Amino acid sequence: MTRVRAPSPQTLSVLEALAAQPAAWRYGYELLKETGLKPGTLYPLLIRLNGQGLLEAEWRPALQAGRPPRHAYRLTSQGLSLAGASARPAPRTQKAQLA
Repeated sequence: MTRVRAPSPQTLSVLEALAAQPAAWRYGYELLKETGLKPGTLYPLLIRLNGQGLLEAEWRPALQAGRPPRHAYRLTSQGLSLAGASARPAPRTQKAQLA
């Protein structure tokens, strides 16, 4: 029997970042800046999500001559569903707390 665990906070932050622009290919460097994760956390997470079928990954050609191609990522439909189901509620504002 396989145990299903809730996504980690780090996974949730990556899913949220990717779900904000679901059709866009995103680079790891962008995701590092947006999520605040360290490379040693982000890249293994992206590899795992790709292996689970939640992300698509592809090599994109360099935008400048002489630069190497880069890996880009975007959510699959399964990943987008997980991102929606796992979305963290927005923080309550003080006005909402007083009501």
